[in-house]
Amino acid sequence: MTKTAPLLMLSALLSTGLAAEEASEEAMTVTLSRMTLATATTMAQAAVAECTKKGIQIGVTVVDRDGQVQVALRDTIAAPITLTISRGKAYAAVNFNVPTSQLKDRANGPIGRAPGLIMASGGLPVQVGGQLIGGIGVSGAPSGTTDEECAKAGIDAVIDDLEMAL
Repeated sequence: MTKTAPLLMLSALLSTGLAAEEASEEAMTVTLSRMTLATATTMAQAAVAECTKKGIQIGVTVVDRDGQVQVALRDTIAAPITLTISRGKAYAAVNFNVPTSQLKDRANGPIGRAPGLIMASGGLPVQVGGQLIGGIGVSGAPSGTTDEECAKAGIDAVIDDLEMAL
């Protein structure tokens, strides 16, 4: 009897692990984190503020994980086209889940001509705890590097709170 008890316990542990694995494979739904409007607005305002400190007028767009616009802001004298470009950058960043500065090599290929994608520096994915929750795009600075710096300032303004919310 002493020899069978450990075998029974091992068998029970293995079958419990298998049942848990099977149950997770059969899940019918997934839970996704989404940004609130307040979070997206704070992010956009922080990006504008960063570029304003540099003396630059920009347009900024924050999209959700599906690439749908949550917030779009255009500084007072930023060119109207900045909103179209910032949206394309945010949309590309969320669809490829990488900074748009990493997509330059693909911009002149077939995927780079897909409607709505702008593969120029200035778009960043927003990730929290390894999960993509959105993207931000900035346009209007003299260089894509500066656009990206302002986009990063937008993310930096909310990332600690987002991570604490997990």
